[in-house]
Amino acid sequence: MFYYIIAAVIIFLDQVTKWIIVKFMELGESIQVIENFLYITSHRNRGAAWGILQGQMWFFYIITIVVVIALIYYMQKEAKGKMLLGVSLAFMLGGAIGNFIDRLFRKEVVDFVDTYIFSYNFPIFNVADSALVIGVGLLMIQMLKEEREAKRTAYEQNRKNNR
Repeated sequence: MFYYIIAAVIIFLDQVTKWIIVKFMELGESIQVIENFLYITSHRNRGAAWGILQGQMWFFYIITIVVVIALIYYMQKEAKGKMLLGVSLAFMLGGAIGNFIDRLFRKEVVDFVDTYIFSYNFPIFNVADSALVIGVGLLMIQMLKEEREAKRTAYEQNRKNNR
């Protein structure tokens, strides 16, 4: 249940921030937060990351439904006793559903976090996108942790057998 609360909080934050952008900013309007680094820019995306697959909503509906089902399945089956895994899956679930809501009701995703990193204008993103990236990062840490534990167990078992 804890993991679903995390996902729900992410969905809530994502949808509230998007509502604020749609309600109070014109499309294309930009507000400087930190000069040459961070701006809040009202942007819409009908595709995926970096604008790929523009207008392919049917594809995103199918993929998102499959991903959400898989995330829920893994949360139920694999995350018990593995807090980091559960949190990573919860972040991904919240992010996937947050953008799915936009695609379903707006037919486009509202993006607004506009960053410049070493003069590179990074693609504009939102809370759901951030949650997805954080979730994948946490999942990678979990996988590295499990691999390290497996190697340690194998090493200890090998030492024990060689005595």
